[in-house]
Amino acid sequence: MNPQELKTIMGSGLLSFPLTDFDSNGDFDKKGYIERLEWLAPYGATALFAAGGTGEFFSLTGEEYPEIIQTAVDTCRGKVPIIAGTGGPTRFAIQCAQAAEKAGAHGILLLPHYLTEAGQEGLAAHVEAVCKSVKFGVIVYNRANSRLKPETLARLAERNPNLVGFKDGVGDIEAMVAIYQKMGDRFAYLGGLPTAEVYAAAYKALGTPVYSSAVFNFIPKTAIQFYEAVRDDDMATQHRLLKDFFMPYLDLRNRMPGYAVSIVKAGAKLVGHDAGPVRAPLTDLKPDELDKLKALIDTLGPQ
Repeated sequence: MNPQELKTIMGSGLLSFPLTDFDSNGDFDKKGYIERLEWLAPYGATALFAAGGTGEFFSLTGEEYPEIIQTAVDTCRGKVPIIAGTGGPTRFAIQCAQAAEKAGAHGILLLPHYLTEAGQEGLAAHVEAVCKSVKFGVIVYNRANSRLKPETLARLAERNPNLVGFKDGVGDIEAMVAIYQKMGDRFAYLGGLPTAEVYAAAYKALGTPVYSSAVFNFIPKTAIQFYEAVRDDDMATQHRLLKDFFMPYLDLRNRMPGYAVSIVKAGAKLVGHDAGPVRAPLTDLKPDELDKLKALIDTLGPQ
């Protein structure tokens, strides 16, 4: 897949991040991961991000990463495109990006670099180094300590034709308007705030009609239903699902830092697709929180 094909995929439907399966010892569970991908693939996501944020990229080792991406590519070949999560220190991000390209992934999502703050010149050098290391398409994730300004993105786009996508995980409306006005259709845009459904209608109004859904991991039918409601401007369905599920879900998610991932793993377990525990420093939901989440899921009916 060339970069422009990746750009087209990004703008054409709901995307999601499969969980990464771990066994009771916290080791990668390949069999469970294959079963998860086989379960999710037919539901209609336009692409799946293997080893993304919800897939706990930040906890994976360099030895595990190529196997995870290769497993996703092999399992989903001919069913749904795989975009690989990449990030961390520049040289590690390059190592991951090249491994993903070798495995046959359709592109990468470049997550933030590790720990330290950096100026725009340094951020641009980091993104460009990763772009130059591969031939397939790159989507940059604007989040945490990696926040790119419109002028920086314009310079990067001019120098790196394979930089084709921008995912926002910040939620700064003024910045999003500025970036969209500066870059226009040079990029495909993706909403990427945690529980992106809550922001979907607002982002659509900004020119970003597509987003990635974490809850697709355990309520895929509802996730697709909500996406279609946003696409069709069906406000009644959006408001009903926001009131009945997503806003109470946020109350649970916001109880603990890191629960944006933990609660998705909990949801998958509750619907019979257990992905195992989260890895430290994340923590799993407490029993009473699991009960509350189950009650919410039950209101939605079979998935």
